[in-house]
Amino acid sequence: MNTAPFPQLQAFLAVARQRSFSAAARELGVSRSAVSQAVRQLEKQLHVVLLARTTRSVSLTDAGRRLVDGAGPSLAQVMAALTEVSAQPGETVGRYG
Repeated sequence: MNTAPFPQLQAFLAVARQRSFSAAARELGVSRSAVSQAVRQLEKQLHVVLLARTTRSVSLTDAGRRLVDGAGPSLAQVMAALTEVSAQPGETVGRYG
């Protein structure tokens, strides 16, 4: 894999948490179509099906469950760290140069 698929991974983890593409889209503030496309892209990059989809439900495959267990906590830590170090509006943090 040549690039880190962070947006796709975030979309997949949101679907895994919510068990719904629509609810994941609301959580992420994007369209359902965008979430679906991101998950398809991740599955294509990994060459594996992560979610079993029917017209009424979404569930994790074994590979999807392994990805949630392995990447979910780490991505949550990364997102928390980024939030912690990001400047608030009007705040200057650190020095440049």
